[in-house]
Amino acid sequence: MKRNATAVWTGSGKEGKGHVSTTNKVLNTTPYSYASRFENGEGTNPEELLAAAHAGCFTMKLSFVLGAEGFTPEALTTTCEITLDSGAITHSHLIVRGAVPGIASEGFAAAVKEAALNCPVSKLFKAKITAEGILEA
Repeated sequence: MKRNATAVWTGSGKEGKGHVSTTNKVLNTTPYSYASRFENGEGTNPEELLAAAHAGCFTMKLSFVLGAEGFTPEALTTTCEITLDSGAITHSHLIVRGAVPGIASEGFAAAVKEAALNCPVSKLFKAKITAEGILEA
């Protein structure tokens, strides 16, 4: 399975602007800019999108881990904070609140740890990156 998204940017890094779209149109020419990334401007930014992806992936993985242990969560709510420092993404911090009937705190902590280590987005942060460039005339 492969999924994709497209980013379009025009102009310089600081004064330019761009938008991102996904095939299923959940994001449909959603704007981003220097201001939305490094200031409090309107639009999204790559770090916010990574945080949403990591929170969503981790939470789903946690529900599978808990299910394998015989627990069905009533609710799992995860916040993810991505840290951008000196031009590098240095940290992804997940905070999950769970209502899971019958589980002990130690069991929940172990499930959280397993999900954090093994969800596909966590693994992506350690993945090989490839790129190709096509120069248009």
